[in-house]
Amino acid sequence: MLIAAVFVPSPPLLVPELLGLAAAETDELRHAVLAAARVVGDVDEWIVVGTGTESEEVPSDAVGTFRGYGADVRISLGPAGDPASGSPDVDMPLTALIAGWLRERAAPGARAEVHVLARDTDPAECAQLGKTLRAQLDEGAARRGLLIVADGAATLTAKAPGAFDERSAAVEQSLGGALAAGTPQTLAALDAGLCADIALEGRAAWQVLAAAFAQPPSEATIEYSAAPYGVGYHVGTWRP
Repeated sequence: MLIAAVFVPSPPLLVPELLGLAAAETDELRHAVLAAARVVGDVDEWIVVGTGTESEEVPSDAVGTFRGYGADVRISLGPAGDPASGSPDVDMPLTALIAGWLRERAAPGARAEVHVLARDTDPAECAQLGKTLRAQLDEGAARRGLLIVADGAATLTAKAPGAFDERSAAVEQSLGGALAAGTPQTLAALDAGLCADIALEGRAAWQVLAAAFAQPPSEATIEYSAAPYGVGYHVGTWRP
């Protein structure tokens, strides 16, 4: 049974150990992300969807580390005592690392199953996965949460990672508005080519969220929506 879908961004700067003395700069975002994750803190399982360079799945017995981002902060995708795969995976996708870090703090009793989609995944494939995952989320009496790990456009300012693209502001406004209003049709209609141009790398994950809500959410809540580093970060919840 799907309890709620939660969406958070993917920056490693959520992890304070990676920032040292600068960690306070991201307190507002971090607190919002943790608050949203706790909405599904009492579920049995998280189904996680994000994007990466290639499509892959990460099982709930995997362990990883943020070593590649500057500190050996280790995470697991399953509760303490679950069988793990041994040494932490130094190449674990960022989506899984963020999900594991959040799971340990917000839902330590849950298991997280992670689906990473290539950023250029066709919208039709995203839609099919969203429908398939919704059926999985609703199956049986187990309480489940859907976690979307996705960013907005990365071209919103001249200092953004993707530099500045004048088209990105309108797309970002539409994305943020759709998340706040709970309108999956707008997410489903995101143009894959334009999103690639403006480095809106979470597009595929947003379209999975849209397909998982063929019926619009009964409640949509936004905890945070801003672009502090020229990248759109959105944090919130959709309830079925």
